[in-house]
Amino acid sequence: GKNQYIICTEKMKKEAAYTMLLSNHLHRAEEFDEFIIHYQPQINIDTGEIIGLEALLRWDHPELGIIPPNVFIPIAENNGLINSIGQWVLKSVATQSKKWQDMGLSPLKIAVNLSTVQFNNPNIVQDIKWILKETGLNPMYLELEITESAVTKEINYTINTLQELKKLGISISIDDFGTEYSSLNRLKVLPIDRIKIDMQFVRGIEIDEKDRAIIKVIINLAKNLNMKVLAEGVETKNQLDYLYDKGCHDVQGYYYYKPMPADEIQSLLESINNKK
Repeated sequence: GKNQYIICTEKMKKEAAYTMLLSNHLHRAEEFDEFIIHYQPQINIDTGEIIGLEALLRWDHPELGIIPPNVFIPIAENNGLINSIGQWVLKSVATQSKKWQDMGLSPLKIAVNLSTVQFNNPNIVQDIKWILKETGLNPMYLELEITESAVTKEINYTINTLQELKKLGISISIDDFGTEYSSLNRLKVLPIDRIKIDMQFVRGIEIDEKDRAIIKVIINLAKNLNMKVLAEGVETKNQLDYLYDKGCHDVQGYYYYKPMPADEIQSLLESINNKK
C-alpha cells in the first residue's frame, strides 16, 4: 500500500544521506589519521605456528566509531579515493613489516587486499614497485589478495598484471573463493599462489552438507592446480578438524586469534621469539 512506499523511500533517503556523509568524511580520514590497520595471524595447524598475517583496514570515525571496509570501500571506489587509500594501506603495511624485521622478529608474509578498482588501475604495478623501493621491504614478504570479481575483467589485462606483480617477487592469492561465479578455465591460466576459502563456507561446515561439499571441491582444486589453500573465519574445533581432515592445514580465524592492532601483534611476535 501507499504507506509502505513512503517507509521505503524514507529508508532509501536515510541510506543515501548516510552514504553521502561517509563519502564527504572519507576525504579527510587519511589526513586526520582515522584509518587503522589490524592484523590477523594465519596458522599452520600441524605446527600451531604463525605463518603469516592478513592486514585488515578499519576506519575509526570520530563520531560514528569503527566503520568496516565492506561499508566504506565501495564508497571509496565510487568517489575516486580508493587508489590513494590503497596506496596508504600498502605503504603502511610494508613500513610496519620492515620495522618488525629490523627489530629482529621472525619475518612473516603479510597479505593485503586489493579492491577491484585498485587492481584495475593501470599504474598498480608501478605503485607497488615504488612502495617496495621506498620501504625497503623484500617482496617475498608481501602477498596481494584479489577477489574473484577482480579477475572476471579482461583476461589478458589480468594475466599480464599478475605476471608483472609476480616478477617483482610478490605472491598472489584469490580471496573469498567460491562466492562469485568464476570460470575454472580462467583460474587455470592465472599465476595464483593460494586460494582462500571464504568464511561463509567454513561457517556452514557443521550444518550444511553443501558447504562441506564446496570446501572439499576447493581444496582438491587447489591441490590439483598446485596452489596452496587457506580457510578463513575458523571459529570452532569441529570446523578446524573437518578442514584438517580434508587437507586444508592453513587457517585464520577467532579459533586462534582475532584481528589485532600492530602493538598487540608485536607483543605476540616478541613473546614467540623469546620462546625460541
